[in-house]
Amino acid sequence: MGCGVSKSNLFHKSDTKAIRAAVLIQHWYRQYVARMELKRRYTWHIFQSLEYSGEQAQIKLYNFLGYLMDNFTPSSNERNLISHFFRENEVCRDSEWERFFDYKNIDVPEIYSGPHLTFPLTLEQGTGLVDAFRNKRQLHSRYVLQLLLDTWRLLRKFPNISRVSTCQSKEITICGDLHGQLEDLLLIFYKNGMPSHERPYVFNGDFVDRGDDSIEVLLILFSFLLLYPNDVHLNRGNHEDHVVNLRYGFTKEVLTKYKMHGKRILKLLQKIFSWLPLATVIDQKVLVLHGGISDATDLSVLARVDRHKYVSALRPPKRRTGPPSAANVSVDYEEEVWSSGRRRSSVALPRPLPRPLTRPLTRGTFQNTSLPDFSDRVRPPVGGAAERRGHLALQGALLGGSQEAPGAAAAGTGPAQDSGESGDHSEDEWKQILDLLWSDPMTQDGCVPNEVRGGGCYWGPDVTEDFLSRHNMTLIIRSHECKQEGYEFCHNRKLLLLLLVFNEFL
Repeated sequence: MGCGVSKSNLFHKSDTKAIRAAVLIQHWYRQYVARMELKRRYTWHIFQSLEYSGEQAQIKLYNFLGYLMDNFTPSSNERNLISHFFRENEVCRDSEWERFFDYKNIDVPEIYSGPHLTFPLTLEQGTGLVDAFRNKRQLHSRYVLQLLLDTWRLLRKFPNISRVSTCQSKEITICGDLHGQLEDLLLIFYKNGMPSHERPYVFNGDFVDRGDDSIEVLLILFSFLLLYPNDVHLNRGNHEDHVVNLRYGFTKEVLTKYKMHGKRILKLLQKIFSWLPLATVIDQKVLVLHGGISDATDLSVLARVDRHKYVSALRPPKRRTGPPSAANVSVDYEEEVWSSGRRRSSVALPRPLPRPLTRPLTRGTFQNTSLPDFSDRVRPPVGGAAERRGHLALQGALLGGSQEAPGAAAAGTGPAQDSGESGDHSEDEWKQILDLLWSDPMTQDGCVPNEVRGGGCYWGPDVTEDFLSRHNMTLIIRSHECKQEGYEFCHNRKLLLLLLVFNEFL
């Protein structure tokens, strides 16, 4: 009746329009989300490219300047400061370094309002240090040196690979890169609690650089390491390296905050970094390391390495071709006055760079292709080897006789290390440490040089499977690179890429 249009038809038409409108809105929203996701992925990719490019540039610059120092710069006191950053060997024994880092001659003024520490540390002092740093108060350099010196003594007792059991706590917190972000560390402690016997932690390297509070992060971690040496575990990362610290801000931060004693603090931190353990094994089944592995990684080799010899993982060990006494001399950049009133100075022998590759690039031939060796095209400095030997003899006499090699002093080794076989052995150890700190995973099988970062390798699922099978393990946890979601499983869920924090019953 009437117009002949029923109410059901009107409702049907309105429902159809509403559905079409909803579909259009949904279609538009999905396009918008897809565009935003595409932008996010491109931004993330650009960020990673810039990051890896910066690391590669740092390695190239370091190799280039090291080559100039070894081949073109005459021996003089003017280059002592620069030479420090390119030399790993020291002429001093650990006992001499401890006297050099002595804090007793540093007075704390009465106007100092920061935290006061007594040693051995107490839990109240550890938590008080956290509160002080939260309130932007600075620790006095006397307490900094004292805390760092105790940390160095403790780390020298630790093995290369820490062993952790969850039979008591049943839970362990594993933290990825902190990079000087004190707020992140405080957030972790707020959510998970302070480190204790019931709450063990593994901090997986890269404590410093980029952030503004790297020294505060280090001091908090070291204080809890002294309080709970069996429950707080610190792995070395690729940024625990004085060469990398020059570029990414940690060196500048320490020299800015501790102007008077900053150089001594940096030198002590350099030695502490070289003594940090390389990896942590949890319940004999889970391996926690900073970078990754390669097809040559062997935990039995890493367990017996003298890790403190590799102060910077970016430089391969020198092959000793001269007499042992000549190889024991190096440069001390500090130029500090010792108790005798005489400055210590010496020279380091030139170190060769890798020769240009004459065959296809493979895992076995790759070391560091940032700078080829042009030594066959460059004439040696005036005076040649005879002048260098005479200068070394003069420096040895000034230093009061022959000095013991750092490796021999620390590890009890003798002149046999100067053989070619020992040099090859050291180079293999260095490659394994480099892979441990700098490598990244890939989706394809195999193991190839990591030319994006300039160090380490890319390894595939087959390498992970073979490594876990050989060592009877089930999982590798590593950090070293950013993940948008905070973590990511790959390699058939046998590899966990960790950004900040991972807490699970193991």
